[in-house]
Amino acid sequence: MGGSEDRLDLPSNILRKIRNAKSASVLTGAGVSAESGIPTFRGAGGIWEKYDFTKLATPQGFKEDPRLVWEWYQLRQKEIKKAKPNAAHITIVDMEDHFPRFSVLTQNIDGMHSRAGSRNVVELHGSIWRMRCERDGLMIQDDDPVTEIPPMCQCGSILRPDVVWFGEQLSPDVVDEASRVANESEVMFVVGTSAVVYPAAALPAITKNAGGLVIEINLEPTDITSYADASLFGPAGEMLPALWNAAVRIPKAL
Repeated sequence: MGGSEDRLDLPSNILRKIRNAKSASVLTGAGVSAESGIPTFRGAGGIWEKYDFTKLATPQGFKEDPRLVWEWYQLRQKEIKKAKPNAAHITIVDMEDHFPRFSVLTQNIDGMHSRAGSRNVVELHGSIWRMRCERDGLMIQDDDPVTEIPPMCQCGSILRPDVVWFGEQLSPDVVDEASRVANESEVMFVVGTSAVVYPAAALPAITKNAGGLVIEINLEPTDITSYADASLFGPAGEMLPALWNAAVRIPKAL
């Protein structure tokens, strides 16, 4: 493959453990989607540098102006709809086909993993493609951008995006499932996330403390680097396919 494979430099025992694992998971963040052209929310150049999150991503902002919030989410949906899954998304689908037990734990709300073909996806922060009614609990999934603004529930209440906003807690059921997966993973791949937002940031440590391998792929060192069994620095769309090719093609004698 060339340059990205040259930067792997992983011990054969780590590649062997990856290949032979029965249970694995991947924790993904905005860095994966960014390579499909989807803007990140945090950091330099992120969405929250340009927009006021208090008006667009808080319960209070939604209460004060649901139309404004939905106009913004509709714009985001249209941008995401035009994006295509990249090589990292596709490699993660290949991983799911290889491991007997495999889960994608994602902090992204864009639904790109499912579009790429991943089947077992735990969406830690919700999905921009789901709406929910806080009055009667109705959930609506739609693969296309909303047309009615604001969208209304059959009960007459305004639907809201099924995403975790600032000041809100993650679903306890989702956190429990992600923690279970992390605890049972013989290998966790951490891809495109700086791992600073909790509780998602704690998941690699759960895998590590349970005796599993933690393999990090990021553009630069993160808090995970200090305890990861291996860290690869570069674009996820290059490094993850190179890592996967190296792991699944190693000689059986290794």
